[in-house]
Amino acid sequence: MKMKKLFSAILVVAMMFSLTACGSGSSGSSADGTKSSSSDIIVGAVLLGDENEGYTYAHIAGIQQAAEELGLDSEQIKWKYSVSEDNSCYDACVDLVGQGCTLIFTNSYGHQTYAQQAAQDYPDVTFVAMTGDTAANSGLSNFKNAFTYVYQSRYVSGVVAGMKVAELVEEGKLSDVNFDKDGNVKIGYVGAYPYAEVVSGYTAFFLGVRSVYDKVSMEVTYTNSWFDITAEGTAADSLIADGCVIIGQHADSTGAPSAVQAAYENGTVCYSIGYNIDMLSVAPDAALTSATNNWSVYYKYAINAAMNGEEIATDWAKGYADGAVAITELGASAAEGTAEKVEEVETALSDGTLQVFDTSKFTVDGETLDSYVIDLTGDYDTDDEGDKNAIWDGYFHESELRAAPSFDIRIDGITELN
Repeated sequence: MKMKKLFSAILVVAMMFSLTACGSGSSGSSADGTKSSSSDIIVGAVLLGDENEGYTYAHIAGIQQAAEELGLDSEQIKWKYSVSEDNSCYDACVDLVGQGCTLIFTNSYGHQTYAQQAAQDYPDVTFVAMTGDTAANSGLSNFKNAFTYVYQSRYVSGVVAGMKVAELVEEGKLSDVNFDKDGNVKIGYVGAYPYAEVVSGYTAFFLGVRSVYDKVSMEVTYTNSWFDITAEGTAADSLIADGCVIIGQHADSTGAPSAVQAAYENGTVCYSIGYNIDMLSVAPDAALTSATNNWSVYYKYAINAAMNGEEIATDWAKGYADGAVAITELGASAAEGTAEKVEEVETALSDGTLQVFDTSKFTVDGETLDSYVIDLTGDYDTDDEGDKNAIWDGYFHESELRAAPSFDIRIDGITELN
């Protein structure tokens, strides 16, 4: 596949660069306070996919960039690719411990249980379950969670989509099939699972669209897989057939953008908002942008802390203000004025004058929310002291009470189809 070749080429270049550029080493201090160089640390990575899968590729690139900036060489990073969300994750963690790793990352939510078990069994090794949510209540000082404020970049990608919707309406390029019974322009979203992570993301995207053009409604369909090219393409085709003019996604393949590009080439008015990576190589006409994470920000922070014998935050999450999220290059089909609007919105998100989940901007069953309790314990079937209200000062404080997304509110204007 074209995208597979692109990923492989990028990865080879990145690895060659790291081999030639990372020989200098930097100094720090170990846990006992003695000075050490970067050569003393070995980092392990347990990954759900490989460089051919967008989400995992973003983590690979993030680790490599962090390693380069901190002076680590390729031998100090141990990789475990295509590790399933089952006991093979635990086995991979144990193998990395045997290879001398003292800091081990896993990159999928489904890895968390097994990483936590490994942390319990190997207390001298620090484990970080990326996108996880149980570290704070695990009782383990060597078990951590990290995420990003990716909802911010999803909001910005929604602004890009909203600019396009407004342009299509103004230019009279939409037909009756593109409007619902209430006169709203239809947009669609391909989601992996009905988890808070996905709900938070698609809601942020929807609110970004509505911040520019408020007469929209959105249909969401789930594939029940993080990576399934065929299912994601089929889901996008279904949404396009129903008249959706924008197809967003929280799924990891190029299936949806490819389907949108094919429909575009057949004369259908439709455009794509991707995730993780620039989709212009598979959807050169239809791709507007992608929401993405800059994982190197976290990996550099965590690896540097470990090198210096410093405590890694139990829950870490950052956004635009720290350069941890972004959108990719705007496609040629983006509406005029989009770049200027994006710069304005990104600045407001960075300085805190714009809050994505401002409760004055959405309703639930026609009502404005003034409180919403989330469970921070991981035991979602009981009410206990882990329950916390996440709304104050007029907005939902996403990824502030814990790193992983908690926003699972179904707001008006969005319909889940399955």
